[in-house]
Amino acid sequence: MKILIHPTYFPSISHYIAMIQADSVTFEMEDNFQKQTNRNRMYIYSPNGVQLLNIPVKHAVEKHQKYKDVRIENDFGWQKNHFKSLEAAYRTSPFFEYFEDDFRPLFEKKHEFLMDLNLEVFELVNNSLGINIKTKKTIEFFHEATNYNDFRHLVNGKKDTIKLVEYTQVFNEKHGFLNNLSILDLLFNEGRYAVDYLKKQKI
Repeated sequence: MKILIHPTYFPSISHYIAMIQADSVTFEMEDNFQKQTNRNRMYIYSPNGVQLLNIPVKHAVEKHQKYKDVRIENDFGWQKNHFKSLEAAYRTSPFFEYFEDDFRPLFEKKHEFLMDLNLEVFELVNNSLGINIKTKKTIEFFHEATNYNDFRHLVNGKKDTIKLVEYTQVFNEKHGFLNNLSILDLLFNEGRYAVDYLKKQKI
């Protein structure tokens, strides 16, 4: 299976199911940035239920700006807030402490471009999972990706209707199972067993 997909901020579990089950992964690099998508947001399981973590971006002068040209607004200290939120959500999970020192430096860096951050996130998550997903990158934009299984719609959470097999989450007893959160939710709860889980799901 050859897939076309977006690099996103700590991708959803469905994103990783598609990528880990693919024979070839190509990242969409030439599309326009769209607000309110997972390009600059992730969803985690907080003590109060689903929590959105959003990266602030600088507003472009031109109407249509390419995703790869989007700059991060680093004046708000969002990195510190995101890491604190992850700690509050996953400090008591089985594997947060195991991976904590690997993830902390990412939230202490200041990336200029959103795409660069997301590509680094991808490598960091892969290393944590103990997997190697080789990727290619597009050099032009196609509305119809006839040579691929097109998973670009997964960047928009509202269009992603996957129903996952339940696994144990930290606040299960309070809010029940929350479906298709960030890959971090699966990683911190299941550790490297997450890889077997991802391979068994249907996308």
